[in-house]
Order: sequence, then structure tokens, then C-alpha cells
Amino acid sequence: MSDAFDAVQPLLDEHGEIERALADPAVHADAGRARTLGRRYAELNQVVEAYRAWESARDDAEAAAELAELDDEYRAELPALESARDDAAEHLRRVLIPRDPDDGRDVILEIKAGEGGEESALFAGDLLRMYLRYAEHKGWSTQVLEATDTDLGGYKDVQVAIKARSVSDPGDGVWAHLKYEGGVHRVQRVPVTETQGRIHTSAAGVLVFPEVDDPGEVEIDPNDLRIDVYRSSGPGGQSVNTTDSAVRITHLPTGIVVSMQNEKSQLQNKEQAMRVLRARLLAAQQEAAAAEAADLRRSQVRTVDRSERIRTYNFPENRIADHRTGYKAYNLDHVLAGDLEPVVRSAIDADEAARLESLGD
Repeated sequence: MSDAFDAVQPLLDEHGEIERALADPAVHADAGRARTLGRRYAELNQVVEAYRAWESARDDAEAAAELAELDDEYRAELPALESARDDAAEHLRRVLIPRDPDDGRDVILEIKAGEGGEESALFAGDLLRMYLRYAEHKGWSTQVLEATDTDLGGYKDVQVAIKARSVSDPGDGVWAHLKYEGGVHRVQRVPVTETQGRIHTSAAGVLVFPEVDDPGEVEIDPNDLRIDVYRSSGPGGQSVNTTDSAVRITHLPTGIVVSMQNEKSQLQNKEQAMRVLRARLLAAQQEAAAAEAADLRRSQVRTVDRSERIRTYNFPENRIADHRTGYKAYNLDHVLAGDLEPVVRSAIDADEAARLESLGD
């Protein structure tokens, strides 16, 4: 297991360095840096604990093997101790699987109506409620940042920030679960606008971005921004159409455009727009780096092509099917009510299995 030791030692050293840094009050003066370090520390804790458990089990098995030559009692215990050592080694191997370093991050999730007109917008609303209820079940907090609704109560476009109150294990993070949701979600049902009772197929797109904890992670030159202000339109209170509170920010080098008008003040809308812009730029940087290195550090299950259809919601059969993992169940009503965990878990399990298999290649 010397190879495992070679892989672990740098991680043990990093764990110690971060532990010392987190003990420095000056580090906590920068909340973003403290969160970033805390997230990495929690991830490394798993490695440290698994390594110590393996080390202890290995030493026990080695001691028993030596004593077994002299004492039958130790010889009888040896198989169980060797089994425990092997189990600890396998667990260590699993925690050494390269993780997505963003797993502990919060996310900004965007749902866009696609082809299908009003029916697609209504489905986008169903997806929003599903994610909000799932977040509630997980104990996460949510904030709708921006929404463009329709006359029938659907959404053309809606952005929501989803945050975990605390994450001791990055595997419990919001990104660790919701990163698999990016792609095209297809719905099959009789639209409320259909008078003949015919089943229609429409779709909505979901984009998920890891949120930036520390603004310093993503450098944005103010000269690269074009900021336009305009009057809000639609629901939003008395300030609508009376003040130039809405903000549109264009990042000129990438062409990314973010608009916000939900808040009543121009400053608040600008802050929220910058928050979304940083998340989008971080995602763009990571995808560019992954492509350049030809190394999909991102999930092997999460779609690369965001136009890819990932899931179908069939209302007549009360069926939900994930096309990447083969998951299928006939409890669509429960899933839309927030019971999304089994569907998400199928993606997590498939991803971990692929990562584990890749280690043996």
C-alpha cells in the first residue's frame, strides 16, 4: 500500500497547512477565503480519517501475523483482522477518487422555457417548485434572484440561488447534488390550453452554476463591463416603471449578459447581477480548462452538451425517467413534490462508479 501512502502524504500535508491557517483569526476576516478553506478542509478530513483507519488496521493485521506464528489465538483472529485491513484499504481507495472540488459549493440554478410556448413555461414553473421543495427537504435555503413570469403562472426564465446552511462533508453540498440537473427536461402531458385532450411534448432547459464564495476567485476588470440601467417591467411593486432600477451587465470579452430587475434598488440589482455573472464566468473558465486539458474533471454523468435531453416527465403514466442512468419510477407526483433524492442519487452513484472504474484503467 506504499503507492497509497505516496498519494496521501501531500494531502496530509495540505490538511495540516489548512488547519493552521484556519486557526489564524486574520483568515476569518475574509469570509470568502475562510469558506473556501473550510470546504477544502472538510474534503481532506475524509482522506485523513480513512488513512488513519487503514494505518491502524494494517498495523493490527501485521502484529497479529507475527504473533500468529507463536500463538494459535492470534492465528484465529488473523482472518478477521486482514479482512478489516482490506476493507479499510478499499475505503481509502474510494476517498482518494478525484472529487469535483466544487462539490461543497452553493449554486445558482436557472430554468428556461423552451419550445412549447405557454406549456413549456408552465413546466418551467413545475421544475422550479420541484427544486424549491427538494431544497426544503434538504434543509437548504433558496432565493429567487430573477423571474420573468407568464399570464398563466409559468416562467419564461427564472434564476434561484440555493445555499446549504453548513457543509461538513463536501459530498453533502448543493453542487454535489444539483450539478447533474443541467440539460433539457422533457414533459409529456395534456396542456391546460389543449381542448382536444391530446398529449403534447415540450421541454425546459436547466443550467446550474457553482456559486463563487470569494469574489477574488474570478477576476473581473471593470473596464470589461458595460452596465445599462432601465425601468423595470412586470410585477415588482410600486417602483415598477417609475425608476431606472433594472440593471443589465454585459461582460464584453465573453458576451455574457445578465439582467436583474427583481429588487427595488439599482444597487441591489447590480449586486445580484454581479453574483450571477461571477458564477457564469467561473463555470466558463472551468469548462475551458477541462477542454484544454482533455480531462473532464467535472462529473462524467453531467451533460457536456447542455442541449442534451436528460430526463422525461410523463404525466399520463406518472413516470419519470433519467436517460443517462437508466433510472425509472412511477411516482412522478412525489418527485415534483420534492422527492427528487432517488433520481439524483442514481446520477451520483453512476458518476462514482465511473470514477472508480477509471482508477483501474
